[in-house]
Amino acid sequence: MSPSGEPEVGSDGPRQKGKATPDTLKVGCIAHVTKDGQPRRAEILSIKETKSGRQFYCNFDNFNKRLDEWVPVSRIDFEQDVEWPNSEKDKQKDAKNKKSTVVSKKSQPSKKTQKKVGKREQSVASEGQTPHPWTEFVESQNKADGEDRANASLEVGATPGVGPDEMELDEDETPASAAKKEHTQSFSREQEIEKLRTSGSMTQNPAEISRIRNISQVEFGRYVLFPWYFSPYPEVFGREDSIYICEFCLSYYGDLKSFSRHRQKCTLQHPPGNEIYRDDFVSFYEIDGRRQRTWCRNLCLLSKMFLDHKTLYYDVDPFLFYVMTTRDEKGSHLIGYFSKEKESADAYNVACILTLPQYQRKGYGRLLIQFSYELSKIEGKLGSPEKPLSDLGLLSYRQYWSENILDLLLVYSEGQEKCTIETIATRLAMTTQDVEHTLQALKMQVYHKGEHKIVIPEKLVQQREKSKAKQKRVIDPERIQWKPPVFTAASRTWGW
Repeated sequence: MSPSGEPEVGSDGPRQKGKATPDTLKVGCIAHVTKDGQPRRAEILSIKETKSGRQFYCNFDNFNKRLDEWVPVSRIDFEQDVEWPNSEKDKQKDAKNKKSTVVSKKSQPSKKTQKKVGKREQSVASEGQTPHPWTEFVESQNKADGEDRANASLEVGATPGVGPDEMELDEDETPASAAKKEHTQSFSREQEIEKLRTSGSMTQNPAEISRIRNISQVEFGRYVLFPWYFSPYPEVFGREDSIYICEFCLSYYGDLKSFSRHRQKCTLQHPPGNEIYRDDFVSFYEIDGRRQRTWCRNLCLLSKMFLDHKTLYYDVDPFLFYVMTTRDEKGSHLIGYFSKEKESADAYNVACILTLPQYQRKGYGRLLIQFSYELSKIEGKLGSPEKPLSDLGLLSYRQYWSENILDLLLVYSEGQEKCTIETIATRLAMTTQDVEHTLQALKMQVYHKGEHKIVIPEKLVQQREKSKAKQKRVIDPERIQWKPPVFTAASRTWGW
């Protein structure tokens, strides 16, 4: 295993080595491929012919699959020996040898294995892998009493210094994963960012991420985007070196000539829906998936390139899409969006949420999350995002929940008022489960004199004051021009 937890390519046993040419190189071979200016071992997962020539899809040694990419022949070093894939007979022999080794080890248990495993060891992956941060949230939910903790009272600074290493996760769209520490399960922002920056996504859907990424490059407005995951565009687009997507109508083209002709005719300058919010910085549009079916499908195809767990592409009728844009003289440019079921049985206020890569780590994700909760407040409902959250989504939501809950508790503490979990949930339009998970993650719940209480560590207060000084943009609820839409039974579902 690599330091980042990723398996090394070619770890299935010794291989034969020899010289190769572009014509003899095949799927399963391990070659030296240039990445970031350095030659690295990479396994060839797929080969395709494009207009510019043959390309090879490479999984690099010690890199997550999010960082796989299509490379041309010029980046492969044929001067060095190539490791050829083992035959099926060799693989079967290796599997038998490994199995016999495992059996012999099991037959001789050591004293260490007979030792009773403690609770702390049970909560950490046995192979030294980093546990997903959502796992800790789920474990917290299983341990919660629910009814008793809903009546927890507030005591300010009862346990100063207790809390996570970092709470000011201000770059809310930064890729990050949970950092495992030797003596604590606290969250460290720097370690999370560094780990996920090199190791990629902790996918919730291994079958999806294992699919070969079909699009190499996307030209979107003035940006060139490099997709992270497979997206079900028509198969012919996989043979293009780059595809072109109109940033207003989201139509996609495989060659520059067709795209240029489209741009001369396209008159759309903003998403095809009602503008329900505008300030000096961003605008929000509400779009009905049933009325704007083609546009919403194209949006889902675009977002799938950057979401490993997304499964919705075509059945957009039961959803509303809330799209955030920034304006200039040319029109309203897409920043990100979240989708929402017209009628959710589980009371979800967000089904899917995404900030495009060129706008990530700039605070836009927080605005999307805040807007979703502002709509829930207008509806008079408690909202929560659909689970499971992606790695980026989890970090963004955890930051939003932490900051808003802490701000509200500080207001109550100044007035010497008691505050329960249900009160917090009602004021912030969050579910009691999300509130309780956040309090537990921040270690703000204690059991004292026969009752559960909420405490605010001084360290969290100081960190919150620092983050406030950064002058983050927020949504102004007074500017929202929106009423909860009412749908007939036919318009809430798929209908032809």
